[in-house]
Amino acid sequence: MKIKAIFNRDGGTFRTTDMEAYSRKAEEVFHAAGHEIEIAVVSGSEMSGILEKTAKRDDLDAMIAGGGDGTISAAAGVAWKNGMPLGVVPAGTMNLFARALRLPLDIWKVLDVLADGKVIDADIGSADGRAFVHQFSMGLHARMIRYRESYSFASRLGKIRASTRAAVGVIFNPPEFEIEFNVDGVHEKRKVSAISVSNNHFGPNALMYADDLTGGHLGFYTAAPLRPAGVAKLTFDILRGKFRESTLITEMSVSAVDLHFPVARHKTNCVIDGELLPVGRDVALRIHPGELKLLVGQ
Repeated sequence: MKIKAIFNRDGGTFRTTDMEAYSRKAEEVFHAAGHEIEIAVVSGSEMSGILEKTAKRDDLDAMIAGGGDGTISAAAGVAWKNGMPLGVVPAGTMNLFARALRLPLDIWKVLDVLADGKVIDADIGSADGRAFVHQFSMGLHARMIRYRESYSFASRLGKIRASTRAAVGVIFNPPEFEIEFNVDGVHEKRKVSAISVSNNHFGPNALMYADDLTGGHLGFYTAAPLRPAGVAKLTFDILRGKFRESTLITEMSVSAVDLHFPVARHKTNCVIDGELLPVGRDVALRIHPGELKLLVGQ
């Protein structure tokens, strides 16, 4: 295979890695496996442009993206829209996509797995056409991310501390809002504190990532309006890996979700794969079964 690897030197683990040594190791491993590989080490601000150019090349068999979850999510969206197989080097804080694909979280060990890997057809979700590999969410999660981003942190440990502080803040100030939704022909109206739509169902883990990205469905979860005690209980259920079993959660398995927010709100936000984004009054969420080609372990 002819492969192009793009590594975000500003992403997590790569910030403290000798990227020249890492690139040499990647070349050594892939050449030994019979592949031809090009490597680019770029800044975070350059990633979007080079991912787009790489995915459009017709002389490549696959591309590899290395960085945090934001980088990997963006790379997956580009790969999906261009039909380019994607490999992942997890260099972030949580590395949720790599966990879902059962890849080694060690940036050195994952090279051997990818070099000897295979290409599979996996699912990817979209929200109004924007790709997501993990989830679209609103309510509790969006408020926590907004709180976290208001704090200053410059390290992985600092991010974890800020997330903990933000989670405590949300417990004492949970949101409540009204939604209307159509799911596979069923129409309902509810008041909720949280919505989450995942690319396949979440597995039994505290980090809330799917164990299987080939199931061909969306997980649609809602939480009724919660008071602080309820948010604390839900947080405890999540930390135990029991989110789907929580009595506070209503779960559906669907192929499409159309959301409508009847009450216009100022600066309403959603979270797509960890990124806080503005959202309109209507959102169309879809699953695209088997449309994302991924380079994974044998």
